Amino acid sequence: MTDAGKISEGSSYDVVVIGAGPVGENVADRARAAGLTTAVVESELVGGECSYWACMPSKALLRPVVARADARRVPGLSAAVQGPLDVGAVLAKRDEETSHWKDDGQVAWLESVGADVHRGTGRLTGPREVTVTAPDGTEHRLTGPREVTVTAPDGTEHRLTARHAVAVCTGTRAIVPALPGIAEARPWTSREATSAKEAPGRLVVVGGGVVGVEMATAWQALGSEVTLLIRGGGLLPKMEPFAGELVADALREAGATIRTGVSVTALHRPAPDGPVTVELDDGDRVEADEILFATGRAPRTDELGLETIGLEPGSWLTVDDSCLVEGTDWLYAVGDVNHRALLTHQGKYQARIAGAAIAARAAKAPVDTAPWGAHAATADHAAVPQVVFTDPEAASVGLTLAEAERAGHRVRAVDHDLAAVAGSGLYADGYRGRARMIVDLDREILLGVTFVGPGIGELLHSATVAVAGEVPIARLWHAVPAYPTISEVWLRLLESFRGQ
Repeated sequence: MTDAGKISEGSSYDVVVIGAGPVGENVADRARAAGLTTAVVESELVGGECSYWACMPSKALLRPVVARADARRVPGLSAAVQGPLDVGAVLAKRDEETSHWKDDGQVAWLESVGADVHRGTGRLTGPREVTVTAPDGTEHRLTGPREVTVTAPDGTEHRLTARHAVAVCTGTRAIVPALPGIAEARPWTSREATSAKEAPGRLVVVGGGVVGVEMATAWQALGSEVTLLIRGGGLLPKMEPFAGELVADALREAGATIRTGVSVTALHRPAPDGPVTVELDDGDRVEADEILFATGRAPRTDELGLETIGLEPGSWLTVDDSCLVEGTDWLYAVGDVNHRALLTHQGKYQARIAGAAIAARAAKAPVDTAPWGAHAATADHAAVPQVVFTDPEAASVGLTLAEAERAGHRVRAVDHDLAAVAGSGLYADGYRGRARMIVDLDREILLGVTFVGPGIGELLHSATVAVAGEVPIARLWHAVPAYPTISEVWLRLLESFRGQ
């Protein structure tokens, strides 16, 4: 990491990246691979939300939960895994996966690719201008076009110049609703839910999206009594309806309570260490030891200085397919902050595209932003994959049936019971799952695929290749699935489409 007090006066860079999560790291990596000098500004831990409060800790919590559930469905093994999980060991593994919330390794990686890391909060102060505020509150002000001035704790100022691009990779933060009693209730967000040091006796989860169902799955299995409160009619509303239904069934069987069509109206926690009472709009009350709000995300652009370049503070940044912010020729917004696809892997994909586009423009080389071109994040529109690590897992890529119909495509949904595939019966007794593919009838390609069932997360990439590659149905017929695997569902789906 660059010591602010040792940066040489007048240092210049080709690219300045604000935010050193996975997205910012990948922008920096691509810029460096193209030979561009790069500075990365980070206000918290290098590695970002995913490494410390989202993807990695949540999956570390969920892996033993899913492994035990799978083992309990295997004759000859089931009797050996009927006991509770070792909560201490699970949390210790979680801590290991987050590097105990230390970022030395990720700082070293960024430095190994030749990027300079600067601790502080980056703020735009005008066109191509950034101010960096150090952790101790001292201000690092950008004083000219593409310039960053860093003020060290001792008051020394050091100017950084971005010759070609500034990339905003600041991500999102959890939304906590402004409800009566919210401050005294001290609710959990995804950060507290993934870093908690013990399982609460009773946990209320507000929200039925990915964070809500994954954390409900994890903490129910780790010993909490979980109640899910859902404003809408079901879980995982952005996926095919059967995905949420199958996950809800499994959560209820695990002991969780799910209440749909209800909203929280107020919270009460009179004693700091006491329980929290949750008031609902139907007049009922629920008492819990902790409450998690998993009700959406907002962009981290409030303090970014967007007003200095004519943009609205706190807004999502609208970009073209190369992730260039509309109306600029120097500012890029990459990852969650552009609201295209709020997923780590998709943000990293955008970073690869944006990094290549920055490099091409810096070299005054041709920029290919045609669909599926080298500098176009086309998959954001057509082939976004996602796995929900619940039991059962839910995975999808591309469009759902409802989305395809709303988009005006002439489509057919083809479904198959995953339990009817030979590999599923070998995987687990009593296997339950479902697969669906959405076929574009005019082009005879796949627009979307959804799998729900144990062990299907690793099956998703085959669907992603089919959707992103626009592989014709006729050619997919020649992609032979190995027997006896769950992937044989591909053959069954194609047979159904062909009327066999």
